[in-house]
Amino acid sequence: MTVVREAACRCGALRARCEGEPVRVSVCHCLACQRRSGSAFAAQARFPADRVTITGEARVWTRIADSGRATDYSFCPDCGSTVHYAGGAFPALIAIPLGAFADPGFPPPEFSVWEKRRHPWTVVLGDDVEHTD
Repeated sequence: MTVVREAACRCGALRARCEGEPVRVSVCHCLACQRRSGSAFAAQARFPADRVTITGEARVWTRIADSGRATDYSFCPDCGSTVHYAGGAFPALIAIPLGAFADPGFPPPEFSVWEKRRHPWTVVLGDDVEHTD
């Protein structure tokens, strides 16, 4: 049986239905993710675009990274929650913030990136997580 996970914004108007397991679960410590998440790091899961169904109205903001690649961030126009984003280094995947799933049993991160920006007081992920600068 295929696993189906539902993500939503805070008010529930913008939703993402994801089929199957994510292909990548990661945390990012870069400054842009800190600002996007409002936290010291961001956690997200990525799924192939053809396994994600988006419903509801979204506003889109595009960020151009230092690499020159564009990422489109889709957020709820009512409550402001980012529910999904795509582009950047993984153009064939849709990323969804882990908090949008509101699922404490969600698979844990396997990657921790931009660790040179990591706050020294944040949680430390286990040895089974790939750590990169």
